[in-house]
Amino acid sequence: MPEKISAASARRIALAAQGFGVPRPATVGTRQLNLLVQRLGILQIDSVNVFERSHYLPVVARLGPYDKKLLDKLTLAAKAPYLEYWAHVATFVPRDDWPLWAFRRAAMRQKYGKPGRWVDTHPEMIAFVLAELAANGPMAASQIEHEENVRRGPWWGLSDIKEALEYLFVFGEVVTAGRRGFERVYALPEQILSPDLLNAEVSVEDAQRELVRRALRSHGIGTPKDIADYYRLYVATTARLLDELVDAGEAEKVAVEGWKAPGYVATDARIPRRIETAALLSPFDPVVWERDRTERMFDFRYRIEIYTPAPRRIYGYYTLPALVDEALVGRIDLKSDRQAGVLRVQSAWREPHAPRGVEERLVPVLRETAAWQGLGDVVVADRGDLARDLAAALGVTPVTAG
Repeated sequence: MPEKISAASARRIALAAQGFGVPRPATVGTRQLNLLVQRLGILQIDSVNVFERSHYLPVVARLGPYDKKLLDKLTLAAKAPYLEYWAHVATFVPRDDWPLWAFRRAAMRQKYGKPGRWVDTHPEMIAFVLAELAANGPMAASQIEHEENVRRGPWWGLSDIKEALEYLFVFGEVVTAGRRGFERVYALPEQILSPDLLNAEVSVEDAQRELVRRALRSHGIGTPKDIADYYRLYVATTARLLDELVDAGEAEKVAVEGWKAPGYVATDARIPRRIETAALLSPFDPVVWERDRTERMFDFRYRIEIYTPAPRRIYGYYTLPALVDEALVGRIDLKSDRQAGVLRVQSAWREPHAPRGVEERLVPVLRETAAWQGLGDVVVADRGDLARDLAAALGVTPVTAG
C-alpha cells in the first residue's frame, strides 16, 4: 500500500470493501446473503417503507434482485442467525456476536439506569414486563400492552410497556426474537440464546479492538472518525486501536489526497483499477451513512429530508443516492405505489459532476427495482433536473409533479 493515496483510489478501496465492482452472482441464495452481511457487518433498520424498508436495500444494491423472504429467514425469524442490537443505531448483527456487545450493554445501563431516570422511577413496570416474558415466553409489546398503561407522548405515543422494553433491550435484559409483521418480538436472553453465548466473556479492550478491525475491513479506508462511526465507538479509542493495528501489521496509516486527517487502510485491502456498477443506495447504506465522509470522498452533500416539512424539502421525501461506477451522480426519490402497481420516481436530480448519459445507466436499475418490488411501469414525475432525461431514456412521458 503506498504511503500516499489519491482520492480516486480511496473511493475504489471503499467501494470494493463494501462489495461493489464485482460480478453479481448468478443466483442469490442464503450463502450469498450471509457472505454479504458478514462483509458489511451490520444492516441498519429503519421503519420507513414508502419505497422499501432500509435493511433490504444494501443487498439489492450489491447483489441485484433477490427473494426478500430469504433475508427474512436470516433476520426476522425467532432464532435467526442475526438478531437486533444497538450496534450503529438499531441494526441486525450476528447472533454469535452477543458477547462482543457486553461493553455496550453495560454503558447503556450506566447511562440510562442512573438514579432519578425513567428506569429507576418505574421499577414496577420493569418487573412486570420481565415477569410477563418469563411466564409466557417471547412476546411483542402489543401482546402485553394494556390500555390503562398507554401514555401518549408528543410524538410517538409510546406506552410505558414499550418504553420498558426499549430500555431492557439496550441493557441486554431482553433480546429480540425476530419480528411479526415488522413488530419486534422480545424474549429473555435465556429463552433465545445458547448457554455458550450467555456465559462467554469478552473484555472491553478486546471487543473494541475487534470492532475497529471489522469497521476498517468493512469501510476499506477512513479516518479514525470514519472508522469509529461504523460501530459508534469513541474517536480517541478508535485512533489508539488503529495505531495498534498498524503496529501489528494489520493496517497502514496513509495520507489521502484532499483529507485533512490521516487515513487508515487494512493491509490486505484491494485497490481495483476501476469500479463498474450502477445502484441506488439506501439513505442508511454504510457507503453514505456518515455524511461528512460521503461529502469528503464523493463530493456529495447528502441529507435525508424525511423529517423536513414538505415545503422546505429540496430533493424529496426519500431520496436515494445514485451510484454509477465510482461516483454518486444523482439522487432519486422513489415510492412503491402498490395500489397503482407502479414504481414512482417522484423526483430525479443530477449532480454537477455527473457524466453525460448517466440516465442510461440508471434505466436498468429502475426497471430491475420495479420488478423486484412486484411492480410494473416506472412513472417519472417532472421534478428535478434529471427527470426529463431519465423519462426519455425509459421511453416514458414525464408526468406533472404533484
